Amino acid sequence: MNTPRIYTYRISFEEVPYYYYGVHKEKNFNEEYYGSPVTNRWCWETYTPKKQILEYFVDWEEAQRVEARIIKEFYNKDKWCLNENCAGYISLQKRSEAGKVGGKKGSAKCKEMGIGIFGMSSEKRTETAKKSVKQAKKNKTGIFALTKEQLVENGKKGGIISSKKLNSQKWMCLETGMVSTIGPLTRYQKVRGIDTSKKVKINN
Repeated sequence: MNTPRIYTYRISFEEVPYYYYGVHKEKNFNEEYYGSPVTNRWCWETYTPKKQILEYFVDWEEAQRVEARIIKEFYNKDKWCLNENCAGYISLQKRSEAGKVGGKKGSAKCKEMGIGIFGMSSEKRTETAKKSVKQAKKNKTGIFALTKEQLVENGKKGGIISSKKLNSQKWMCLETGMVSTIGPLTRYQKVRGIDTSKKVKINN
């Protein structure tokens, strides 16, 4: 019988060398699952995740112990490791960055190293952005995890709503990954000297 499984796994990304280890207990056999990061969710929403199952288990607690041993090998040691928690301990980096936005940190690091979208041609950025949006829609992450009401409320809080039509249209800057409505995003690009044509609409 195809019964739900318990397993450890590794997430890698097609465009960048970041990776993430985790453990999962299925509710349904062979369900689609790509991890549940919190601090570094920006990486899942920006790039294309791939999952490799490492080992199957019968006991959930044993699986958790093995996961902790795996993460410990890279935790606070490898800059590409996205795990920010190991057996209840928060990484040194995140403790020092408490209160800061993980997505902004990640984007700055990628830009500094010239990797990810910052190491791509304009055509490749466009292709990657469209692929990332498709993945986000499929997994219902980022803005696609919000209801229309939540999107409207968030827009009001940010002071970026100008009309109902603009409220429903979100755009992504292909240089930095910034997501906003068309007007604010255009101003954001102009201030930073970014070609305002380097944007892609990510919803209708």
